[in-house]
Amino acid sequence: MSSWRLLLTRPAEECAALAQVLAEQGIASSSLPLLEIEALSLDQAQLDVARGVDRYAAIIVVSKPAARLGLAALSRFWPQLPKQAWFTVGAASAQVLEASGCQVSYPAAGDDSEALLQLPALHQAMAGPAPRVLIMRGEGGRELLAERLSEQGASVDYLQLYRRLLPTYPHGVLPARVTAERLNGLVVSSGQGFEHLRQLAGNDWPQLAQLTLFVPSPRVAAQARDAGAQNVVDCRGASAAALLAALQQMPAPAL
Repeated sequence: MSSWRLLLTRPAEECAALAQVLAEQGIASSSLPLLEIEALSLDQAQLDVARGVDRYAAIIVVSKPAARLGLAALSRFWPQLPKQAWFTVGAASAQVLEASGCQVSYPAAGDDSEALLQLPALHQAMAGPAPRVLIMRGEGGRELLAERLSEQGASVDYLQLYRRLLPTYPHGVLPARVTAERLNGLVVSSGQGFEHLRQLAGNDWPQLAQLTLFVPSPRVAAQARDAGAQNVVDCRGASAAALLAALQQMPAPAL
């Protein structure tokens, strides 16, 4: 039985799935979802993008919600998806697409935009003249992919499918949960998830910042350290397997 007792902060369904995986490994957890996914209504311009998806040399899907909602949007015009080059930043998003018959490429290590930009298959997909790339994402996501691809001569469009909200919780719920359940580690799956963690912590952040914080990438690790997190562990991925590997390398603090 592991001594780790973790706070999970992903969207509710993902928290439940991760908690089950952890429990099977003897790791206790408590779920406090800090990301709520709200689907966006697509305007006519966005519907035209979905209708013309076969024009793109590459389609990049940045998250599981983007994969699910993107497939739903495309199904309005494409009962059978065109044979495009699909890409994701991680295995979990790829699995959603593969279940619908897509052939998906993603980095073997590192669930982030930086790793995806190094993927040879993406460079191959963009090898033709004036390639067009479609990025399926949430509202207000990172611009790094579009900027780098534009520098390489690609024309980039977005299909923005959802927004990420911080659920409403009573004041003080986060430190109270940590204390009551004797939690000794926090897990976030994205930069926005971390910002919501800080927002919910409020004036209690300096105390919570002393707990071990598990993050998915070097970018989020730097973001957390800049905000005062004292013990940040970069899992090099947002998957359950990446978290489990990091936990095996880290001795749990004494309870």
